[in-house]
Amino acid sequence: MPSPAFNEMTTDGLVRGPYAEIARWLASAPQEALERRRHEAELLFKRIGITFAVYGEGGDPERLIPFDIIPRILARAEWEALSRGLVQRVKALNLFLLDVYGAQEILRAGRIPAGLVRDNAAFRPEMKGFVPPGGVYTHIAGIDVVRTSPNEFWVLEDNCRTPSGVSYMLEGREAMLRLFPDLFARHRIAPVGHYPEELLETLKSVAPPNCRGLPRVAILTPGSYNSAYYEHCFLADEMGVEVVEGPDLFVEDDVVFMRTTTGPQRVDVIYRRIDDDYLDPRVFRPESVLGVPGLMAAYKAGNVALANAPGAGIADDKAIYPYVPEMVRFYLGEEPLLANVPTYLCEREEDRAYVLDHLDELVVKLTHGSGGYGMLIGPHSTAEQRAEFAARIRARPADYIAQPTLSLSTVPTLVENGIAPRHVDLRPFVLCGKEVRIVPGGLTRVALREGSLVVNSSQGGGTKDTWVLEDDPADIPKPAEAG
Repeated sequence: MPSPAFNEMTTDGLVRGPYAEIARWLASAPQEALERRRHEAELLFKRIGITFAVYGEGGDPERLIPFDIIPRILARAEWEALSRGLVQRVKALNLFLLDVYGAQEILRAGRIPAGLVRDNAAFRPEMKGFVPPGGVYTHIAGIDVVRTSPNEFWVLEDNCRTPSGVSYMLEGREAMLRLFPDLFARHRIAPVGHYPEELLETLKSVAPPNCRGLPRVAILTPGSYNSAYYEHCFLADEMGVEVVEGPDLFVEDDVVFMRTTTGPQRVDVIYRRIDDDYLDPRVFRPESVLGVPGLMAAYKAGNVALANAPGAGIADDKAIYPYVPEMVRFYLGEEPLLANVPTYLCEREEDRAYVLDHLDELVVKLTHGSGGYGMLIGPHSTAEQRAEFAARIRARPADYIAQPTLSLSTVPTLVENGIAPRHVDLRPFVLCGKEVRIVPGGLTRVALREGSLVVNSSQGGGTKDTWVLEDDPADIPKPAEAG
């Protein structure tokens, strides 16, 4: 079993410095008042229409993601150390993508097994020999981070394809500003509301070589049935750009145009929120009606930029994940600032034998899985579940990895019976164009069920506002006030 979880608010019964004001606020706030504010937040999210589609459930798949009104606090020094590691990691991931679709030096050097890349479904041969505008593949990265002690952050997962959740970060902050202006007045909190401006500047900075004048940006969505459709529309509105579907675009003479009421308009940069397979039926799945015929030809002709680049998924594949620290060393000549979680690749005979013998201790994940699906959390599993996963691993070992069960940190959370610690992770969003940009904080996801380590919204998790303090309080534990 994992060791006891690090409580981010209290240590040995004493309140840590960053949480001093929150502790005083919670001590003086009646449970009924907190419940009223939680209900107000829910009504606010319903009014603005921020929902999350959950596929595979009966009835209407649209539902609100639970929002917890007690913020998660990070001291400035904690955030600065974390953000340096995030920037380093995303730089290395982009250099890896540039390399594996180019000279493949890291493979030739034997630092990553060549077959793990070349035979991977996420590797796109169509991108070999092509360098995207600015040499950037992953323009928007969501790096999932967990904390196990005051000074230990671990990267759990890299999301280099179409990471979602930033709208919940922004709307959560807006809700907290409306509901708790007095609480904000007690803190100096780093803003996050400028994220859409930073995103737009990032996208414009990677305009294609043949762009004429100011770059025109559009968001390509698969449509209203996508789980993140609200986010696509939200970001388009915040950036002042169009959100389009495949049929809204067409390619002529290797140039992408958008159909408008005033006639065709050229599009220079597409922030695409659809998977590689559906981007262009002439190159990928021919049956796709979500993409744009000829889009890849326009891309390779230097007439449009795609963010994130097709093929970026090879950098966040779970079988590649164990090698990211080696990427940092190979491309940057630096030691990784953020640690990976030790990972067992079940396709390796020795790793597979260990995993099968320790299923009750490990977290087992699908190599290409996401959203918390296809996962076994060994310490919380039944004998029947472990037997089922053992059979799956033996049948298709390359489909699975396993990791130790980390003690994810906890933060105070409003639950039915009052305030209780719940496990959290953090998804900061890193933007990479001509420069690397990162807004302070990110999306904190919280496992609302007691003892649960699964924070994914699709598995019953919720979200929190993440506050990065601009002036560091002395991180000296203070006596907790009775509430």
